[in-house]
Amino acid sequence: MVRQWKRWESGQMPGDFYRPVIAALFGTVTHAIFPAPARRDGNAEIFAASGMETLEIVSRLNRSDVDNSTLDALRITTDRLCSEYPYMPSEQLLVEGRQWLRRVVELHSKSLTLAQHREVLALSGWLALLVGCVEYDSGDRHAAESTRRAALSLAAESDNAEVTGWAHEMRAWFSLTTGDYRGVIAAAQAGSERASKHSVAVQLAAQEAKAWARIGDRRQTEVALDRGRRLLEGMPHPDNLDHHFVVDSAKFDFYAMDCYRLVGEDRLARTLAEEVLRVGTDFDGTEHSPMRNAEARVTLGVVAAREGDLEQALIHGGRALQGGKHSEGRSCVRLLMM
Repeated sequence: MVRQWKRWESGQMPGDFYRPVIAALFGTVTHAIFPAPARRDGNAEIFAASGMETLEIVSRLNRSDVDNSTLDALRITTDRLCSEYPYMPSEQLLVEGRQWLRRVVELHSKSLTLAQHREVLALSGWLALLVGCVEYDSGDRHAAESTRRAALSLAAESDNAEVTGWAHEMRAWFSLTTGDYRGVIAAAQAGSERASKHSVAVQLAAQEAKAWARIGDRRQTEVALDRGRRLLEGMPHPDNLDHHFVVDSAKFDFYAMDCYRLVGEDRLARTLAEEVLRVGTDFDGTEHSPMRNAEARVTLGVVAAREGDLEQALIHGGRALQGGKHSEGRSCVRLLMM
C-alpha cells in the first residue's frame, strides 16, 4: 500500500486493486479521485445520433404510425431535456418538459407495436419525472406530487424498474425537504427493492443516509453511506454527467458531505465540500454544478462557524445564496437554519 501511495505521489496511476482502497480512505469512490477519460461533447453526440431537428420530430409525430427512428429521436430529446436541468431556467424547462410530455403521451393513440408502446410509456415516465422535479423546485408541491404519481403509474405499466426507483427517490426528496425523515427512509427502502440493480439505488441509499443523519443516528448513517458507496463502486462510470437522473462519484460525494456535516464530522465535511467545488467549477471559474456548489459553500460556512470563524461563515453563506436557480436559494436557506 505504501509503495502504491508513493507511486501515486510521483504521478503514476496506482494499480486497479489499490485505487478503490485509496478512495475508501477518503470516504469516497474510485472515480472521484481517479476520473475516467473525458467524454465527448454531449450536444455533438445528440446531434450525430438523432439527425433530426425539433420541427422534423414533431411532424413525424403527426403521422398515423411512428417508426423507430422517431422514437430514437424522442429518446435523445428526453435525455437532452434531463441534461438541461442544471442550467436551463426552471420556467423555461417546465414549459419545454410539459410540451414534450404532451407530445409523447399523445403517441398512445397511434398504431404502435408492443415494444414501441412500452418505449412510449417509459419515455413518458422519464419526462414526468423531470417535470415533477421542476414543479417542486418552482414551489408547486401539489402538482409535483401528482406528476410523481403519474410517473410511478407509467413505470408500473411499462415494467420499468429504473423509472420506478426515481419516482420513489422523488418521494424521498419531498419528504426530506419537509422534515418527514421516517418518510424518507420508507421511500428509499421501497425504491431500493424495485431498482436495486440501477444507479438510482445509490441515490436512494444517500437519501436514506441524509435522513438518518438528521434523526441523529450516526451508525445508520454510516451503514447507508457504505451501502451506496459499494453499489457505486460496482457500476460503470456514466457517459453523461449532466443528466439529472444519473449518479456519479461527484454526486455521491455531495450527499456524503451533507451527512458528515450533520453528524459533526467537520474534517470530512470540509474535504468533501472542497472536492465538490473543485469538480463543479471549470478552470476559468465557470460553475457547471451551481446547486451542488451552493450547498458545498453552505457546508464550508457551517464548519467555519463551528470553528468560531464567523467572518468566513458569512462569506461562504453569502456566496451560496447568490445561485442562479430559485430553488437553490430556498435550499440554502433551509440548510443554514439546520
